[in-house]
Amino acid sequence: MKKPVIIGIAGGTASGKSTLADNLSRKSNPAATVVIRLDHYYRDHQELTFEQRTQLNYDCPEAFDIELVIEHLQLLKQGQAIDCPEYDFSKHCRKSETERINACPVIILEGIMALAIPSIRELIDFKIFVDTPADVRLLRRIHRDLNERGRTLESVAEQYLKTVRPMHDLHVESSKVYADLIVPEGGYNLVALDILVSRVIQMIDESSR
Repeated sequence: MKKPVIIGIAGGTASGKSTLADNLSRKSNPAATVVIRLDHYYRDHQELTFEQRTQLNYDCPEAFDIELVIEHLQLLKQGQAIDCPEYDFSKHCRKSETERINACPVIILEGIMALAIPSIRELIDFKIFVDTPADVRLLRRIHRDLNERGRTLESVAEQYLKTVRPMHDLHVESSKVYADLIVPEGGYNLVALDILVSRVIQMIDESSR
């Protein structure tokens, strides 16, 4: 196998990044691709109480363990396996268990800051930005956080107004300029998905030659 190709998928909260990443992997070749969630690399703050952790800003570059992300991407590019952290979004801290991820031809990294953090961005070979209207993203986020992350409507609204929206305007939206491709609606854009699947299959074929 040649050096793995890293695809970075960025965009605002609940824009369709995860759906796009999962569909790319599933429709191209699940055995030759792997999806890594940047959200699982939030810095661990076990030293803080739960209430203190709820007040942290999770929508800025500093919220992520950038050093670990870079280390893991470099290891995967070298053909080595990693132990990817897992995150408990209901408790705002890392889980004790990790996920073993082996190197493969195509690594898909998805997360709001995938293109906003320079040291991570420079390791990405193909950059995608998912562009979805703010009102659609907000509705999706409310549904996700209430049903999947154990949040209350009040906590979702407070976090969105306090950090999510201002940090999106400051960091995420401006990272669009680094994208090789902008995809409206992310994984819900079936035309763009078909085109990207063909490109990923081509990357996998080139890696095996």
